[in-house]
Amino acid sequence: MKSLFSALILLSVLLSPGAPAAEKRPNFLFIIFDDLSWDSVGAYGNTWIQTPNLDRLAREGVLFRHAFTSNPKCSPCRASILTGRNTWQLEELSVHNSIFPRKFAVYPDLLEAAGYAVGLTGKGWGPGDFKNHGRTRNPAGPSFDEHKNEPPASAIGKLDYARNFEAFLAQRPKNAPFSFWMGFQEPHRAYELHSGVRLGKKLEDVVVPPYFPDVRAVRSDLADYAVEVEWADAHIGRALAALEAAGELDNTLVIATSDHGMPFPYVKGQIHEDGFRLPLLARWGAVVKPGRVVEDFVNVRDLAPTYLELAGLPPHPQVTGRSLAGLLRSEKSGMIEGRDVMLAGKERHDLGRPDNLGYPVRAIRTPEFLYVHNYHPERWPACNPETNYGNCDDSPTKEVIKLLGGHFYDLSFNFRPADELYRLSDDPHGVRNLANDPAFAETLTGLRTRMLEMLRAEGDPRALGNGAIFDTYEYTGANPSKSWNGWLKSNDERLSEEAERLSREKKTVPRPRKQPAP
Repeated sequence: MKSLFSALILLSVLLSPGAPAAEKRPNFLFIIFDDLSWDSVGAYGNTWIQTPNLDRLAREGVLFRHAFTSNPKCSPCRASILTGRNTWQLEELSVHNSIFPRKFAVYPDLLEAAGYAVGLTGKGWGPGDFKNHGRTRNPAGPSFDEHKNEPPASAIGKLDYARNFEAFLAQRPKNAPFSFWMGFQEPHRAYELHSGVRLGKKLEDVVVPPYFPDVRAVRSDLADYAVEVEWADAHIGRALAALEAAGELDNTLVIATSDHGMPFPYVKGQIHEDGFRLPLLARWGAVVKPGRVVEDFVNVRDLAPTYLELAGLPPHPQVTGRSLAGLLRSEKSGMIEGRDVMLAGKERHDLGRPDNLGYPVRAIRTPEFLYVHNYHPERWPACNPETNYGNCDDSPTKEVIKLLGGHFYDLSFNFRPADELYRLSDDPHGVRNLANDPAFAETLTGLRTRMLEMLRAEGDPRALGNGAIFDTYEYTGANPSKSWNGWLKSNDERLSEEAERLSREKKTVPRPRKQPAP
């Protein structure tokens, strides 16, 4: 049945009016970093992290200045990329560490059915369970992970992404177009402590964002992050060289992006500007006019319909994203198609609150403002203190903020109000909440109304009064040390052991008796 379906798809492509011949269809190399912030790239203005190959994609192609994920966590974002849908339209896939329902088609399967050779190296969709509904491979494609190398820091993974891509190119059917997913594990934590300085980074060059204290431990942590970014960037250069050697460079649409911002407090997993804004660069030598900068707002869910359209496939009824083909083919820079608004949201990311509840958020981003609505401001936004704020990766920066408390702690870990409003035109990182400023009351109300209208139109259960459904979806990656029930159990064990120890040692201090009244 599958082979018949594949044959029918291919036939429809070849016979459809205006469809490109099979040998003329473009190849696709999709490159995704794990936890790379948009402003960690030289082409976006960064001066202390060296990304010459990402910068080359911008120089020889197009840079999207306003690219976003619909959910700033690994598996929900990657699900949006693969399916072409917003996170609240993906049921189980809206939560971190979920299952992957078979009902949702993914673009690599659709391209493969249309005659494309598909492959994956590194991290595809995940973390989560994609096998429970009968999938035999990662939704991003079959893995090519045979080749390894020795990275410069001990915490960097050993996968040789570029060589694995070369191995894929060598075995693909002759003259078949291809779609390959190169999923870096970098710069995901953990990092080798002080590897940045050891490998030549100067702490005085590091630029500390305003939501962090400017202290040595934070600068060193950012330097450790930087060397992982640079290591992954080098693989892009080797992948471009492999394409050139194969004679496929100019007929390949190369897109590079990330799933969300860097693995630091206030960023990864959070609905803040640097959490859900992404780098997005594209090179297609045969088509894309080089050196362009596009200001239109685009989303990772727009990638699947882009690939399907460029491959000559009809629109898939599941897809709600909007193809980027017109933006890629345009010769203009600036605002081209008038895309000037973006939605974002999150549900349950990690387990670390009573009853393992999530922290639902929805947001709307315009050229000037970011409005954020927290549906349960009584919950801890990054999970509870008892479970060590589990929706924030452990790091020196996290520990510094916990030790300092005060302003930086409030930004990253303390309770948040129901409404947040940031004017990004003069507060680009979004750290000054204007929600209680009467001068912006009308702006806030207008943005909230527009956001809810758009969410209802997209069928978001949270906006339609059925948000509780998100907390019922299965979580497959429970870490006993981080989950609420795991904390209760371990805390009970610690208390019991300590009480028994004190009892054995007879070190319990008796409570003083109340003195009788004179």
